[in-house]
Amino acid sequence: MLSDETRARIESAKKVCVFTGAGVSAESGIPTFRDAGGLWENHRPEDLVTIEAFERDPVLVWRWHLWLQNLCHGSQPNAAHEALARLDSASPEFLCITQNIDDLHERAGTNRIVKIHSDLMQIRCLAKDHVTQLTTALDEHSIRSSDDFPKCPKCGSPCRPNVVWFGEMLPIEPLDRARRFASRCDLFIIVGTSGVVSGGYGFTEMAKHNGAFILEINPRKSELTYLADISIRLPAAEALPELFGTIPGDQD
Repeated sequence: MLSDETRARIESAKKVCVFTGAGVSAESGIPTFRDAGGLWENHRPEDLVTIEAFERDPVLVWRWHLWLQNLCHGSQPNAAHEALARLDSASPEFLCITQNIDDLHERAGTNRIVKIHSDLMQIRCLAKDHVTQLTTALDEHSIRSSDDFPKCPKCGSPCRPNVVWFGEMLPIEPLDRARRFASRCDLFIIVGTSGVVSGGYGFTEMAKHNGAFILEINPRKSELTYLADISIRLPAAEALPELFGTIPGDQD
């Protein structure tokens, strides 16, 4: 798959940053947003994931998010998630920056992670922005009116899904943490993202500017391919275990 020189460069990295998108979870049965058969095929994004949509039809928006929550909660981490968890355990410095709102990275064992689009398993109250972590998926069929919306356990006000919708700003703290790490890593791995959303937020450019080796894993060319030192045209669950199935220094 790789030359000896390239593999040595990857294996010698001490500060590893991974940037993941929907493609890494696709092989766990979670459809991507933009491919044929993806989540937008039967709905327009503006009908589901904008503040205007929530104001117009909050019941529809809540039920769709709970459908997705149950789909993600019922899925299992795949070999790509597990390989990245091993890389996390073995790397002196590591950060997974993910656009995904599922919890498959965490369930696979990745601990050093930033979720820049927030978390589908969280709710945020509409009154004071209190965030609550859920331990189990909620029943989409329980939402029939605004009276049925999940309530904030701290103040009792109704909640919305704690995910970043189109047109909303990214949470500042996770974004800053991601930028700081990307700007000083020596290996930057792009996995399963098209790079379309906000140009990948500039993380790859920051890593490139710092002299990091850029490795892209995606079956298709992406908006970030031009920055990559090497691109592997395979699905994440096939390429990552081959690259990081056994890692020098791994304690397992």
